[in-house]
Amino acid sequence: MGAKITGERVMTPEGGFNPTWQRHVAAYKLAEPFFGPGQLLDLGCGVGHSFDLLAPRKTIGVDIDPGALEGQERETVVADMRRIPFEDGSFDSVLSVHSVEHVPDPEKVVAEVSRVLRPEGVAVFVTPNRLTFGRPDEIIDPFHFIEFDAAQLEALCRAGFRAVEISGIFGTSRYMSIHDEERDRLDRLLGRDPLRLRRLVPVGAKQRLYDFMLRRSRSLDDPRAEQITADDFRLESEGLDHCLDVVAVCRGPRQ
Repeated sequence: MGAKITGERVMTPEGGFNPTWQRHVAAYKLAEPFFGPGQLLDLGCGVGHSFDLLAPRKTIGVDIDPGALEGQERETVVADMRRIPFEDGSFDSVLSVHSVEHVPDPEKVVAEVSRVLRPEGVAVFVTPNRLTFGRPDEIIDPFHFIEFDAAQLEALCRAGFRAVEISGIFGTSRYMSIHDEERDRLDRLLGRDPLRLRRLVPVGAKQRLYDFMLRRSRSLDDPRAEQITADDFRLESEGLDHCLDVVAVCRGPRQ
């Protein structure tokens, strides 16, 4: 079975790059302790990987791609996360992993999450750190509309929540050695376009070019890659400029 894709994200272990896969799994694993019992909304869920880590809570997956939702063994809804089709206060928890960067107006996502969350609920957003993902001065991933550092994600979330706690996901040295080598190779490929003419390329072509560059920059046969697990990632609250992913834990919805 081939890998299913939501946006640029390979969300099954088959056919994907194991370190990236494990980084996504780790986001679910590290977010889980923040949630109490009750119903959880998995927002921008893709093919629904790792929702079993949220058990025994009932989870409902929402994604704009109907193909990504096929075959999931839970309730799913095809919807734009800027217009969540649930009543006010429907959920005890909301989790959004690597999704909010995929919309041009993420403030609408935060407002909707605030609306569907119960007053005592918790929402967690996980998004790539713009300071370590790609280039700090350029969004090189054409599937992303916007990227955030820790301060920017906190400001975004405070518009919808009274209390926001910011932390970051960091990798072990064995993960970071693979990550840094991939980034160096990607930088060399981008260096062949010093005038950044890639900005003028149509989006569809730019996405295909980016996928090609990722394949070129990753050592898919590197035995170190298969050794990476979700335990190679940890959550910390210091040194957030250097984290892989920024995490916002939000309480007290304003809606």
